[in-house]
Amino acid sequence: MEQNQRMSLDPEAAARVARVLGEALPYIRRFAGKTVVIKYGGNAMTDPELKSGFARDIALMKLVGFNPVVVHGGGPQIGKVLERVGKQTEFIKGMRVTDADTMDVVEMVLGGLVNKEIVNLINQHGGHAVGLTGKDGNLISARKLALVEDDTDLGFVGEVADIDPRIVKRLEADDFIPVIAPIGVGADGRSYNINADLVAGKIASVLEAEKLMLLTNTPGVLDAEGNLLTGLTPAQVESLIDVGVIHGGMLPKIQCALDAVAEGVRAAHIVDGRVENAVLLELFTDAGVGTLIRREADAVPGDDTPAA
Repeated sequence: MEQNQRMSLDPEAAARVARVLGEALPYIRRFAGKTVVIKYGGNAMTDPELKSGFARDIALMKLVGFNPVVVHGGGPQIGKVLERVGKQTEFIKGMRVTDADTMDVVEMVLGGLVNKEIVNLINQHGGHAVGLTGKDGNLISARKLALVEDDTDLGFVGEVADIDPRIVKRLEADDFIPVIAPIGVGADGRSYNINADLVAGKIASVLEAEKLMLLTNTPGVLDAEGNLLTGLTPAQVESLIDVGVIHGGMLPKIQCALDAVAEGVRAAHIVDGRVENAVLLELFTDAGVGTLIRREADAVPGDDTPAA
């Protein structure tokens, strides 16, 4: 009783907090100074509490020595504005057909409304975020995306042709947090809307990032029985694809993760963005909240636990 009166936390709560802080320390030590690219999307971008929690996570990462780089989507926000102005939207194979008028809306929403909201939230939590599109500093050179199967014209939907990371590296060196909208510029000077997962993966590769984190609306990669697979190698992922366990909408995200790991990113994480503080939980705890994909040479049975 006397001990409890000397503590603002009860002993059990105090012990839990101490365990969490102790568990986080080896990760903070190991990854200090490392770049982590986070693709931000899904429910984490629309739920007010999750948005605030994400911004706080990013600010905290920077304060403890990480170099977070945020790449964000914004499909639902684009859809709402298009609906408001009476513009019909057509999707082909999950991609929005983007004519010139739609591209104007995409650029306004991604490069303006969404990007500046994320920047503002991070700054409110003590970070120093700077918003960019791929047009700033020629960060993202784009080319028109062509569907291989047919001649369908998706309009101003693009893919990454090249990444010039100098502006991102300069912001990192000056302790700013880059927040990037996935809009690239073509050789003709036109703007192109690019899938945010692909942009995040390419930026992670060019920056030689320690980690790529893809926030989703799913728990991660599940096995045939629906159980979360927390640690996988690329070979194991390919086997799961071959037998049809990984399929449908998860395939493009998985391919993005595999490409990043093949191009030098040490680990890719597919993380459930619906979990509050998902980024911190995945980075700073042994169990994490998603699926880790790591190069064969770095793979260790179990998790991503650093050496103490």
